[in-house]
Amino acid sequence: MTTPQFPGTFLAVPTAGPPQPPEAPAFPPTSRYAGLPLVTAELNGHQVRCLTRRFVPQPDRFALLREHPVTADERPDTIAATELGDPERFWLLCDANGVLDPAELVAEVGRRLRITLPEGVPGAPGA
Repeated sequence: MTTPQFPGTFLAVPTAGPPQPPEAPAFPPTSRYAGLPLVTAELNGHQVRCLTRRFVPQPDRFALLREHPVTADERPDTIAATELGDPERFWLLCDANGVLDPAELVAEVGRRLRITLPEGVPGAPGA
């Protein structure tokens, strides 16, 4: 692991419980941050593990399954629970629809959200 030049551009990885070895995964496999490299940075005289930047994929990298029309009072987590089976995976809806702020997904009633396969998984031709 290396010490970055600009620690402010990295996300400090929260630690709870006993210290983990450097090779231990910092995030569960369903997290948007799973698999991203970690680095070590100095913050206020302490060494902290930091997550490197995650680049948001382009929406055209996702194969469309269907669209979900947003209705009044829906939230990103409730749509993710209904469409993806997990409310904590709302970030997949953000990625597939090219938005950074989850609130933007439901800001307009009637918006048709793209429900897609995971990034890079091709859909059936002509489906």
